[in-house]
Amino acid sequence: MAKNLIFIDCDSTLSSIEGIDELARLRGEDTFRECENMTNRAMDGEIAIEDVYGARLNLIKPSAEECARIGQLYIETVEPTAKSFLEKLRALDWEPIIVSGGLTQVIAPFAAYLGVDRVRAVDLIFDENGGYVGFDENCPTSRMGGKMEIIEADRAALEAMRVVMVGDGSSDLETQPFVDLFIGYGGFLERPKVKAEAKAFVYRLSDIPNLLTAF
Repeated sequence: MAKNLIFIDCDSTLSSIEGIDELARLRGEDTFRECENMTNRAMDGEIAIEDVYGARLNLIKPSAEECARIGQLYIETVEPTAKSFLEKLRALDWEPIIVSGGLTQVIAPFAAYLGVDRVRAVDLIFDENGGYVGFDENCPTSRMGGKMEIIEADRAALEAMRVVMVGDGSSDLETQPFVDLFIGYGGFLERPKVKAEAKAFVYRLSDIPNLLTAF
């Protein structure tokens, strides 16, 4: 059955944090600053995500236990209007899907808290003791252009009538030509490139349902 799909970024959109940066913070201030700088340069479009993705994880080597800890932090730093926003989406017959360059095992508890069933993120690989081994390098969202691949695949598989994307970063903005509406989000970080080029821009997720009924 055809449906409306709304893809929503996680970090700095549904939550105020960047999960990878918070994992880096567990390794000390120097590691945090180094990782944060790489994240910001990628989200501002200065460098490609794939140029920093593996480097950040190799720097941190997060354990399964640490991922669960940051998953809880997502919940504690949820965007203030996120839950009411998602309720309104469902009432308007839109299905939310989290699409993120973040880590599946970190985002999963947050998605469950929000009641979002579908998460498109990057899987980590752990050993039998929960130690970091690597990540799924074939996951589309670990590279630029990956969110477009996810959106196109889900559009076809779920027979979507209309598709919307919401996010704060350059990897979100690049989906604009491939969706019916791209909505930039600046409630936590206002990225100049995203604000300048997005067809729509909001500072609260709760402002989005009105945009959906108007197009």
